[in-house]
Order: sequence, then C-alpha cells, then structure tokens
Amino acid sequence: MELSAFSVVDAFPSEVAGTRDRYAELLALASECDTNGLSTFWVAEHHFHSGGLCPSPPVLLSAIGQRTRRIRVGVLVSVLPFHDPVALAEEYSLLDHLVAGRLNLGLGSGYIPMEFEGFGVDPATKRERFDRAFETIQSAFRGDPVRVGAPDASEVRVNVRPVQVPSPPIWIAVQRREALPFVARRGVSVALVPYATLSGIDELRAEVHEFRRHLPEGSPARVSAALHLYVGPHPERARRAMQRYLDSRLATQSRFYQQKVEADPSTASAGSVERAGFALFGSRAVVAKGLEAVRDAGVDEVLGIFDFGGLPYADARASVRALGRSWRG
Repeated sequence: MELSAFSVVDAFPSEVAGTRDRYAELLALASECDTNGLSTFWVAEHHFHSGGLCPSPPVLLSAIGQRTRRIRVGVLVSVLPFHDPVALAEEYSLLDHLVAGRLNLGLGSGYIPMEFEGFGVDPATKRERFDRAFETIQSAFRGDPVRVGAPDASEVRVNVRPVQVPSPPIWIAVQRREALPFVARRGVSVALVPYATLSGIDELRAEVHEFRRHLPEGSPARVSAALHLYVGPHPERARRAMQRYLDSRLATQSRFYQQKVEADPSTASAGSVERAGFALFGSRAVVAKGLEAVRDAGVDEVLGIFDFGGLPYADARASVRALGRSWRG
C-alpha cells in the first residue's frame, strides 16, 4: 500500500491563524513529502468558502511541481460541472508537461451546495454534466476532434496533449456506494473519503470489494482512501485540530458528511472518526497498526491528510518524516 499526502487546503481557524501563511506551509509540506518518499501530493478544488482555499489546482500544482523532483502531483478532484471540459483538458495537459509527466487527475461531480449556487449550476444536472465532460476530456487527451461550448460550435483539436499517453492516470471520487459499479466499469481508479460516509473498516472493506467486483478483467484501477494522520507525542493536539476540521465541514454544508451527522449526531466528534479507524493519531506504532488495517481492507493508497484544522506545521512535517520512507505497506 502506498502512502501519499492529500490537502484540502482548509483555512486556518482564527484562534490558530496568527501570521501563518497557508500556501507557504503547503509548499513546504509538499517538499517534505517529496524528500521523504511519499507517492503523490494531492490537493482539493473548492470555491467560495473557507473549507478549501484552492480554487485553481493547476496553479498550485504547478508551483508544487517546480519545487519537487520525484513525487507525483494530483487533484482530488477537478469538479467537472463547474468547468468547460476542453479548457480543463488543455490546462491539465500543459500541467503534465510542466511536471514532467507526474500528474494524477482526479475527477468529481461536486457535493457542496454553495459552490453550485455560486456557479449557477443546477445540482440535479451534475451527473449528466460529469458524464459529458468526462468523455470530452478523454477525447481531447487523445487528440480527437472536440467542441468548445455550444453543440453547434466548430470542432477543434487541442494543441497541447499530455506527456502521459493516452492520458494522466484518472481517479473518480465516490461518496455513495451505489456509484462504485459505474466508476469501476470505466476502468479508472476510485478515491474514497471514509470519515464522511462510512462507519468503520468493515464497511470500507465492503466498498473496496464492491468496486473490484465490477472492474473489467485485467484493469489496473486502484483504490485510494483519505485518512487524517498524526504521529507524535501530543495526539490531543491532533484531536483538537480534527474537531475544528469537522466543524468546518459542517459549516460549509459538506452534503454527505452532513447527512451522516444528521443520521447519527455522535459522528460529528473527532473521537468517533478515530474509533472508526479513519483518523490515526499517536505513536508511529499506533498509526502503523491502523494503516495495516486499512491495507488489509484492500486499499492500495492512503491519502494522508497531515495538515488539517490549523494543526501546527511542525506537527504535520514531523508526521510526514515519521512515516515517509519508513512506511513499507
């Protein structure tokens, strides 16, 4: 099982912000991940709220790519209903050149109401928009004729195609179990955020099995899952930061997590996420044991969320260094 880093780029809460620079710390953390042997540095795309401060992943990933040499860089996810798919194909093709073929591309349909409102997109149309955009992006990557905007527009071919042929590796983010077969049949990898929807490792194992059961024979598709990680002598700091993080997800009306909390209010606590095995805090031995349980559930890549809820940068850096090259999952 590979270990990567995943940053939602959530804003620092006011009580811990001080003079800290969120982006400077993020770039420094990416360099630490590169040096310490992590597989990929992923960032999320969000708009109009403090739950995520990266509205343009290609810009941020380009900066990360110039400061790293080995680690892959990825977006989880590019929210397809908010963008013209041909423009996205051009941007990520160019980014793949700038990072020398190290790009991973995560795609999704969105889940935060205020983002749909801000872009004037009807959430009821998001799956149709996603499917249409997904096909267009793949066609553009291959160099096939595509149309920009209106269906009656002239066909064009993008003039920059990705270094990786036929495209960068693709993930689709899933938060509903019933969507897993549809993703699997596309033959692409899947990204899961277990704390937002699942009750524990057994349920995660069942989702991994469901995904793999529908994959085309011989598919190299992988399962990635996000976990909050902290290695160090002060797990109580991580728990406080985790609680701030969870509170911020509810404040931004993160729909799937909100539904989980409405069904069971106890899941709004950091302790409940930790007990479920989706937040691992403590000594390296404790965290490694939790990672082994996730590996045994069939996960191929842990998306380690090291910077969350205003946790001190030194703690995030120490966790990366403690796990990094020493993790042989």
